[in-house]
Amino acid sequence: MELLMIEDNASVSEMMSMFFENEGYQASFYDDGQAGYQAFMAEPNRWDIVILDLNLPSMDGMQICREIRKASSNVPIIMLTARDSESDQVIGLEMGADDYVTKPFSPMTLLARIKALYRRAQMGSVNQVQEADDAFDVRTNVLKINTATREAFYNDQLIENITPKEFDLLVMFAQNPKRVFTREELLTSLWEDPFYGDERTVDAHIKKLRQKIETVGEQVIQTVWGVGYKYEEPGGKE
Repeated sequence: MELLMIEDNASVSEMMSMFFENEGYQASFYDDGQAGYQAFMAEPNRWDIVILDLNLPSMDGMQICREIRKASSNVPIIMLTARDSESDQVIGLEMGADDYVTKPFSPMTLLARIKALYRRAQMGSVNQVQEADDAFDVRTNVLKINTATREAFYNDQLIENITPKEFDLLVMFAQNPKRVFTREELLTSLWEDPFYGDERTVDAHIKKLRQKIETVGEQVIQTVWGVGYKYEEPGGKE
């Protein structure tokens, strides 16, 4: 695994460097936002995970996250923040981050998040689109999903720029139409268990996923007020 860590706290980088080396990971560290962003853009297909601090000199983490997402919809991004504000974390997720870790953090917690994201993202390295009908292993009336290429089509239109976590959410909903999932159930199934973050993480990811679905068709992820979310096709079809 090749990691890009953009973090201006030298002690944090030095600590994680030891843990990464112990895991056999190759990691590159940058303490300047602009320099780290340029390193990513120079080889956007090189990196398996990007670990990104929010507060950085020359270019902040929000900007970097947004620009990386324009260049790559697939690379998993973990944001690091010393802030205790839920709004900062949610904004980071809306910019395209897949997860966040609040400082101070345990190195083992960050490693667990990295491994979980990598496991779910590694299947997304297949770039060839398989159009044959038998390539789609998850189907509804309007959706066809290929979990090997990690592509989803709504009425034969590709839902573009789905992040790894958004894809996992869509598959879970499509495999269980009309079943209502609580936020806790989604966190337990698709994030690490136990999850130490905020349940609003789910809301942020679903908001972005809905926006992408709506570019190609009517909404299929419905809110069940006071409970959670479910998959239901237009007109209530099963």
